[in-house]
Amino acid sequence: MKNHLDRFLIFSMILSIFGCNQEKSTVTVTSEKYELSYAKGFSISRGDGFWEIEVTQPWTGAEETFHYVVVEENGKRPEGNFDGVIQLPIANVILTSTTHIPHLDLLGQSEKLIGFPQPDLISSKITRKLIKEGKVQDLGSGPSANPEMIIDLDPDWIMISTLGDDLRYLELLKMAGIPAIINGEYVEQHPLGRAEWIKFTGVLLGKYEESKVVFEQVESDYLQAMALADQIPVIGKPTVLSGVMYQDIWYAPGSDSWGAQILKNAWGNYVFEDQAGTGSLQLNYEFVLEKAMESDFWIGSADFFSLEKMGQIEPRYKAIKAFKDGKVFTYTQKKGETGGLEYFELGYMRPDLILKDLMKILHPNLLPDYELYFYKQLNEK
Repeated sequence: MKNHLDRFLIFSMILSIFGCNQEKSTVTVTSEKYELSYAKGFSISRGDGFWEIEVTQPWTGAEETFHYVVVEENGKRPEGNFDGVIQLPIANVILTSTTHIPHLDLLGQSEKLIGFPQPDLISSKITRKLIKEGKVQDLGSGPSANPEMIIDLDPDWIMISTLGDDLRYLELLKMAGIPAIINGEYVEQHPLGRAEWIKFTGVLLGKYEESKVVFEQVESDYLQAMALADQIPVIGKPTVLSGVMYQDIWYAPGSDSWGAQILKNAWGNYVFEDQAGTGSLQLNYEFVLEKAMESDFWIGSADFFSLEKMGQIEPRYKAIKAFKDGKVFTYTQKKGETGGLEYFELGYMRPDLILKDLMKILHPNLLPDYELYFYKQLNEK
């Protein structure tokens, strides 16, 4: 009888221990979602000692989402399957798009960059200094970064733009233990939506509060400029042409695109307003001539450096009123020492500067003391 009782007690103890372990392993970890003001392509949540980031729009039309966890120093990783696990503090990172460079600069984290493909495209003076000092490794001049070099550098994480070809290395980098973080900022069409992705980078660097301060300043400057533009009567909106011709096709931003949205906020009357789309329009010259021959301004005419050169390459440009009047503007004002255009680097992060540039061009009296930052007016030669 005693043997039966002993076995029962032992069995009960095992059940008790097993039950406690089961209860502990199924404890759910709660996190608080941080609301974003404009960005729609990602979300941020914070738990006890960790952050979660979900990228819901990694590229246009994507159905796949990516889920990352950022563990704070001395924090514990929550249970679950993640596409990347980042442990703070961060020592070094790799970026693959120039649009990510300003995030590091504005957060005071530029020195953490250790690798970049085609670094000659970078305009940032801070980062160019690091490149000259040999602190940033050139990861190759092809359409994507060299995966072997990435693995050898062993960064805390690499940020990948879905506009490039680096997506094909996701599994390889995961096997190597390197978190590959997808940045889909370009999918955002609200100007401040793209800028808000600095909060995404801020979490990855352990600098969320700093990123929030940076974004709120950009937001404030943008909204203040918009408020000035609201003083303009509708009848005072000049007509604006955008785009260029390539092999008999005119390429221009769709009316729902990021650039067209900023132009609207600057109270410009976009001649292709009825051509919906977030990407690039492909139009024939006859249609463009019919719609845009009498345009007051031509803004965003690629990277030409003179009207004379434009006219030589495509004589049909000369029929457009804005060309005849010399009111053609390009985004080539700021150029890095190795050829990169700052517009394509800082522009996503500083739509307030682009908005002010456009307002200065279209309605100069609103900003009498402001000097163009990205844009410049083309001369004859």
